Amino acid sequence: MNLLTDPWLPILLKNGEMDYRPPSAVAAPDVINLALPRADFQGAAYQFLIGLLQTALPPKSHGDWLDQLTAPPSAEALNTAFAPFSSAFELDGDGPRFMQDLDPLDDVQNATISGLLIDAPGANGIKNNTDFFVKRGRVEVMCESCAAIALYTMQINAPAGGAGIRVGLRGGGPLTTLVMPESSTASLWQRLWLNVVTAKRVTQKAQQWSTPHPEEPSLFFWMANTRVSDKKGTEVLPEDTHPLHAYWSMPRRFRLQFENTQDCQCDICGRKTQRVVRELRAKKQGANYDGPWLHPLTPYRRDPKKPNELPLSSKGQPGGLGYRHWAGFVLSDADDSGAIPAAVLQDYVSDKQRIAADERSLGEDVPALLAHARVWAFGYDMDNMKPRGWYSTEMPLVDIPQGQQEKLRKWVQQLTELARNIAWMVRTQVKNAWFSRPADAKGDMSAIDIQFYDATQPAFFNALLGIQHALQHDPSNPHIPSHVAEDWYFALKREAMRMFEDQALSGALESVDLERATAAHRQLQRYLGGKSKGKGSNVVSDFIEQGAFDPSGQAKRNAASAATTTGDAR
Repeated sequence: MNLLTDPWLPILLKNGEMDYRPPSAVAAPDVINLALPRADFQGAAYQFLIGLLQTALPPKSHGDWLDQLTAPPSAEALNTAFAPFSSAFELDGDGPRFMQDLDPLDDVQNATISGLLIDAPGANGIKNNTDFFVKRGRVEVMCESCAAIALYTMQINAPAGGAGIRVGLRGGGPLTTLVMPESSTASLWQRLWLNVVTAKRVTQKAQQWSTPHPEEPSLFFWMANTRVSDKKGTEVLPEDTHPLHAYWSMPRRFRLQFENTQDCQCDICGRKTQRVVRELRAKKQGANYDGPWLHPLTPYRRDPKKPNELPLSSKGQPGGLGYRHWAGFVLSDADDSGAIPAAVLQDYVSDKQRIAADERSLGEDVPALLAHARVWAFGYDMDNMKPRGWYSTEMPLVDIPQGQQEKLRKWVQQLTELARNIAWMVRTQVKNAWFSRPADAKGDMSAIDIQFYDATQPAFFNALLGIQHALQHDPSNPHIPSHVAEDWYFALKREAMRMFEDQALSGALESVDLERATAAHRQLQRYLGGKSKGKGSNVVSDFIEQGAFDPSGQAKRNAASAATTTGDAR
């Protein structure tokens, strides 16, 4: 099977039906999304197609990029662009195989194909009979399509696997962040092309851009002899590769074992097929990535106080993804938090929105999706080689005037810092209400923080839209607009008091120490009013002072009372 010419990708059509088509169908007007059978496959397929477009159709400029956004290429044009790379995307055969070892690996034993699935139990789990929740034997056979995307998923997400088993270019279980249109009916082409950038944006320091070619050994490693990492000095650094290699990284050595059969059902997608994969061969000492890699689709973080240390890719963590991560995904902050958003997000915020605004000012009909977009963040939460969960979330992006990013970053930081401190205080006072010696209390109480963040997420994005409006219409204001700050503060305050009362006063009355609960309640109220002392108290008082609002809410109650008296209340 050839991954550029054969109809192997499951796609979703406008009429709600699902079909299998080749990559050249991604620009068809009736194709609105992918339809992979697993969440991690869906994310990987997006990355596969973005990497393919970035390789075969790299835009020369943002003007060129915008032209292809508004006038997508035909299937024939895409086939012409993909054709030179066809030899690098053969999944089977006697020559080079897509993302597989050039060596047939005859010196190793076959293993089950489930080894390509990150959530499958490992060899030790099976040996020690510890596969209690994710059982062995769930996947014993795959069709060619599922095997291809499973192989790609493992190579780009490869987690830690023991001595000699190499981790992915971004580290194990990296997060991916993509720009997505706000509209649910946007075409697949728009979803993909929003994440294609210019050559300059994707080229790291010390790398040299050259026109991609399938025989280029620093682009597709599987087209040449394996880069074995069995000794020092064999690390793969960014400057050793083509700038687009990050999309095609290959840390693991695999060789799929294909077989012909009669109407065998794939254990993943359920399709019946005559060609399947039951086993693979795997060997240690694949490409050992090291150095300051910055994958174009992944956010990173660097310690500003330690500029010589390598950037660290963002990973999934217990508690999921939410608005407290938004700034790190979207806004560069090299001097404070050290956040480095993915290149596709930086390109959208700093360049694509700007060129769209310029074109609109000249009367051009630029698609609204450039003003209304979302960031899609997804990835595994890994504990070394063990997956704890899969996270996927979408959050809105904002369209603000050029030159206002720093003010946006500062204001968003104030919003999230206030939320973080109040979440901490709620947890602290719940512990004070529950335990006579809270400092000695053991156990994980992070669920309180997670619940608080989840409950206040809609209010955060309402505040973000308020900030967007303010920066578009009154960018000279040095502080968060008072009504935005006030609404955010009271949303946090209401949720803090509600959660405390639910947690601290829950259960049978005889089990509640009312004296402790009352004292903790009083402490929380003082903190929320900006009147307490200690950790984080100045964050609340400073926010109230800069917002210039009454934290007691008396002004709002007076206004509501006056409206009722005069008959203006609705």
